[in-house]
Amino acid sequence: MSAGVNRQRMQALVAAERDSYIARNPESARLAAEAGKNLLFGVPMHWMNDWSTPFPLTVREASGARFRDADGHEYVDFCLGDTGAMFGHAPQPVAQAIARQAKRGYTAMLPSEDAGPVAAELARRFGLPCWQFALSASDANRFVLRWLRAATGRSKVLVFNGCYHGTVDDVFVDLVDGVPTQRDSLLGQVHALTDHTVVVEFNDLPALEAALQQGDIACLLAEPVMTNVGMVLPQPDYWEAAQQLIKRHGALLVIDETHTISSGPGGYVRAHGMMPDALVIGKPIGGGIPCAAYGFTEELARRVEQAKRSAPPGHSGIGTTLSANMFAMAAMRANLEQVMTEPAYHHMFALAAQLAQGLRDVIARHGLPWCVTQIGARTEFQFTDQPPRNGSEAHAVMDFELEQAIHLYLLNRGLLITPFHNMLLVCPSTTAQDVARLLSAFDDFLADTIQKQIC
Repeated sequence: MSAGVNRQRMQALVAAERDSYIARNPESARLAAEAGKNLLFGVPMHWMNDWSTPFPLTVREASGARFRDADGHEYVDFCLGDTGAMFGHAPQPVAQAIARQAKRGYTAMLPSEDAGPVAAELARRFGLPCWQFALSASDANRFVLRWLRAATGRSKVLVFNGCYHGTVDDVFVDLVDGVPTQRDSLLGQVHALTDHTVVVEFNDLPALEAALQQGDIACLLAEPVMTNVGMVLPQPDYWEAAQQLIKRHGALLVIDETHTISSGPGGYVRAHGMMPDALVIGKPIGGGIPCAAYGFTEELARRVEQAKRSAPPGHSGIGTTLSANMFAMAAMRANLEQVMTEPAYHHMFALAAQLAQGLRDVIARHGLPWCVTQIGARTEFQFTDQPPRNGSEAHAVMDFELEQAIHLYLLNRGLLITPFHNMLLVCPSTTAQDVARLLSAFDDFLADTIQKQIC
């Protein structure tokens, strides 16, 4: 439980906010009831029920940093599709590119004219020369793990406790009281993941070295900054030392930049001088169109090619029919060349810094022991006075009840932040006025719920 919050007052506030939400959104309520007749759990994907609302909010249109719901309310969006729309909803260059491509075909199982330029631009940005494509970062991570196991002849994957890499089976292993344990929320899993997945805490170099010394780790799959259990930053010089350990023990490093592309046009790796063997990026790279990419160093690409050529004929288990379709490639090219630009990042960084400092000021004014972390355009507040150092610490300070209360309060005031934790993104269309509006509403929430005297 988070210190300083009056639970009784907060629960009363939430009840009033739920009533307000219901009264404000009759059309969303009607649409949710109709959808419930045919949609499992009443939503297109079951996790859409995990928002703080009594029933799902139906979106009618979205553009830039805003969206409008079925009842006509406009919202400033600081969630931005949990990174999928990091550069704004329906960026004009992407919209124009896919409109053109829509007249020229969607998919053909053959390269389009956009494929080469997209790969060249990815190579320029990330410093990895050889690229392939997928429909999601989940797929891309799965494909990379398969390639690297084949290339190294090693079966095990190393991950960090509390990590997130989409729906890749291998990563659903946590440390429970220090023991690697298959996550009990994982549905339908019939194979023991701990046979081939090793898990250690982020920022723990001795644990990393001990795992690597076994000599059976194909690769470490990691975000350079943990983002889905709350933000967890690397300790100073952690990645420099970790990369040396990985190389010394013959393993490979795969960096998942799907969220940390908020760090700059070349992601966290270029901003901080990292040199991974492989890199994955998903969601935002096509401006919200389903697509992903993964790249290899020249040396690893040759090992991967050799593994494929040495294998018997038949399906490799890598790739899907719609991977690298013409529609997605057109979106990626437009987004990379015209949307994910240096000026766009400069705008986002400045606003995110304003947001982060504003959150710190509001939190300090109310005397709360909370912290704020920023990675480029990505900002998060957490219910602890010191930033967590690993997944266990980050998970321990989560407060689901308080998160839900904050999210619903903001939503009823036309402000959306990411569910499941307290992450906020700014995009090229976000304004200083949008940030000020969010900070004002956040201040009001704390004023309504703060514990005036601790009982």
